[in-house]
This record gives sequence, C-alpha cells and structure tokens, in this order.
Amino acid sequence: MSAQIEQKRLTAPDIRARKGGLPIVMLTSYHAHTAMLVDRHCDVILVGDSLGMVMHGLESTIPVTLDMMILQGKAVMRGSRHALVVVDMPFGSYEASKEQAFASAARVMKETGCGAIKMEGGARMAETIAFLTERGIPVMGHIGLTPQSINALGGFRTQGRDESEWEPIEADARAVADAGAFSMVVEAVAEPLAAKITREVAIPTIGIGASAACDGQVLVLEDMLGLSPRAPKFVKRYSDLGPAIDRAVAAYAAEVRSRAFPAADHTYGMRSKTPAKAK
Repeated sequence: MSAQIEQKRLTAPDIRARKGGLPIVMLTSYHAHTAMLVDRHCDVILVGDSLGMVMHGLESTIPVTLDMMILQGKAVMRGSRHALVVVDMPFGSYEASKEQAFASAARVMKETGCGAIKMEGGARMAETIAFLTERGIPVMGHIGLTPQSINALGGFRTQGRDESEWEPIEADARAVADAGAFSMVVEAVAEPLAAKITREVAIPTIGIGASAACDGQVLVLEDMLGLSPRAPKFVKRYSDLGPAIDRAVAAYAAEVRSRAFPAADHTYGMRSKTPAKAK
C-alpha cells in the first residue's frame, strides 16, 4: 500500500506568486471546526479581528486584544492543514512603533504557528511593513476602508467614490507593495479604483467590497452563511443558516419540554446479566 502524501500548507510566497493567475479564495475563521471546513476550499484563512463583533458582540474591532487573536489563531491552526493562515494584528498592537509591531507580530507567529500577519494602513505603515518583512515576518497589507480607523474616518464609509479621492488610496497601495507586503486586502473601494490598483501593483489584491478584477476575494464566513444579523451591501449570502439554526433549536426545546427527547435511541440501558454456569 502506497504511503499517503501529506498535503503541503500554502505559504506567503505561494500566494504572492498567484498575482494575475487563478483567483485567491480567502475566508475568515475563528474556530477549529469552521477552519476544518473552509480549509478544503480556501487558499487563505484569515483569523480576522472581526471576531470582536462576530464572536463577542462588540460594536467594532477596536476593543480586540492580542490575546484574543492568539487564542483563536491557535484554534484555526489546529483545524487547518492546507490554507495559509493569516492573523490580524489588533488595534494598539503595532501603531506605536515598528519595534512594537515586531514584538507583537513575533509573539503571534510563535504562539499560533501561523504563516503571516495582517496589518491595516497604507503609506503611514510602510516603514513598519518593511521592518517586519526584513526580519522574516510575512505581512498582508490592508488599504481602503480600514475598520480600526473608523473613529477617524467617521464610520464605515466606501472609499474612492469620487475620483478626487483616488490619489492617496493609490499611493497607499504602492507604498504597501513597495514595502514588501506579499499581498493586500482592498476593502470597500469603488470598483474602478480597485481594478486600477490591481493592474498597477505587483502583489495580489484581495477584494472585499471592491472589484471582481482583484486577484482574490475575502468575506467574513458568518456573513456569507447568513449567520450575521446585519451584513454590508458587498456580502453575498451563499446560505441562510440563521433561520435553520433557529428552527433546530426551537424543535429541540419543544422536545425537551414534552419529554420526547431523549428517546430510547439516545439513552443507555443496563448491561444484561450473564447467566451463572451450572456446577
């Protein structure tokens, strides 16, 4: 019998090499069991700081801590075998200095075993991205709408819908690519601008609310499965699991209250006694 060949996990250079090729498939995951499911189909799994809202009911990603990201990053690594796992750097863990960013990123990679980290910000983070990549930490950039900056942006607002806004966003994309990031998320950016950025930068762009012309796409898993009570316009719901779960829980509750569950099939009886041997 031939030995089973273990599937090699994708790396940051593998994803970088996909520029202009087969589109990159990326979804979020925060648990081992969902990671196991999406790992079969995805090139990249993002342990997003969106876990603050999805798992903890927070209003934004701002309160998410490094410890929260590391805990869920470990879980996703346990549940996946194939996809590159990227862990978000949460607000406050990298902005103060490039040295702070390196210390935080090194801790994430050591404790989770992930293959890369993601950080928000364009030109303002270029020096930090270069500092990290020069020291062996693969960085995925994130430009356009950056959720950690919603207080400065004034909320979740689409970027680049007026052509006069394009230049600084394009400059951010160039700065992230030139600094050594292996890819970048382009979020909530007007379609023509996202397509233009994709044509002009040398690294893969991964769109979310951007353009089909991007080199890949990412969504929050719970959004596309219909588990989130609210979802942005750019989310396509590929399933509607929320009502299905509600119906299943309602049926369970009704059977418990009527004592229909557990039935005989779900309980354990006594062992039958072995008859004593005749002397």
